[in-house]
Amino acid sequence: MLGIDERALRIAWTVFLFALLLALIYFIRETLVIFAVAIFFAYMLSPIVGLVERFMPKRRTLALAIVYVLLIGGMVGVGFAVIPTIAEEATSLVTRLPHLVTGVQVSSFPLPHWLDPVRNQVLDAARREANTLEASLLPFLQQAGTKILTGLGYVLPAILVPILAFFLLKDARDIRAHLIGSVEDGSDQRTLRLIIDDIHAALTSYIRALVLLAIASFCAWAIFLSAMRYSYELLLAGVAGILEFIPVFGPVAALAIILVVAEVTGSGGLLWILVFFAIYRVFQDYMLNPYLMSAGVEIHPLLVLFGVLAGENLAGIPGMFFSIPLIAILKVMFEHLRGSHTRKQLSSS
Repeated sequence: MLGIDERALRIAWTVFLFALLLALIYFIRETLVIFAVAIFFAYMLSPIVGLVERFMPKRRTLALAIVYVLLIGGMVGVGFAVIPTIAEEATSLVTRLPHLVTGVQVSSFPLPHWLDPVRNQVLDAARREANTLEASLLPFLQQAGTKILTGLGYVLPAILVPILAFFLLKDARDIRAHLIGSVEDGSDQRTLRLIIDDIHAALTSYIRALVLLAIASFCAWAIFLSAMRYSYELLLAGVAGILEFIPVFGPVAALAIILVVAEVTGSGGLLWILVFFAIYRVFQDYMLNPYLMSAGVEIHPLLVLFGVLAGENLAGIPGMFFSIPLIAILKVMFEHLRGSHTRKQLSSS
């Protein structure tokens, strides 16, 4: 047709559609992040819903309602017990930070030997950043309630996530049945069923492990920092627990924050923090993590690093978090589709 090779035209059309799909994903990435968070939230609640549903078979909606009521009650209780203390510690730290940065402890802060010639410039930059942080963050902490009430753009995703998770949990079995039923060929239907089941198993294992690892990190750091009488123990433990959700870089960033805060507040004992971090990472990486991730998908460390860095470039912190489950999903799909294609070639030959 018009001197154009049809095969080349099909390839060009496929590349165009693929590029168009990638562009669409990029432009609606914020919406996709909300749905991804809802899926994550649904997987967190799924074991609890399944447990409650055992006592009331075929009444999944009622089981969901009970879990949501218990969840809201638990979050309110934990919020009243822990969040005010963490907020108070955060406000105190931000308020004292400029004074702490100008103190004697920071002047003797251990830096690499190659930074000694520019130590004063580094400290001056740290002081400027501390003053900027106080000027921008302190009013936010003091007026957090007002900002939450007026910042509808931030409140709306928080409202949508549990609503979307509710419908995902309620209709998960129907969605799975419709997806499998949309394929007519028996072989393709079996492949799709295996893909869905393996993705479900991988996400269940990964999300369960992440939540438990975050809780374990929070508890371990809180106990250690309290026992060693470090300042801002709950705040720093909370930071360590939250950063546990970011693969590879999160725990290292948490360690750096704890070391800096311990030094500028005069708590000292940096060596003990490093020893504790090393012991805890050995326990977590070689005992706790393999046990929790035993049913997950094996991903090479280089691919993990690439996914985290690429995710940060595309969607910031949420991209770093969701990059690993996305890679796991793509790996499951690739392996099953390749196996299905190989089986079809063998059967036709």
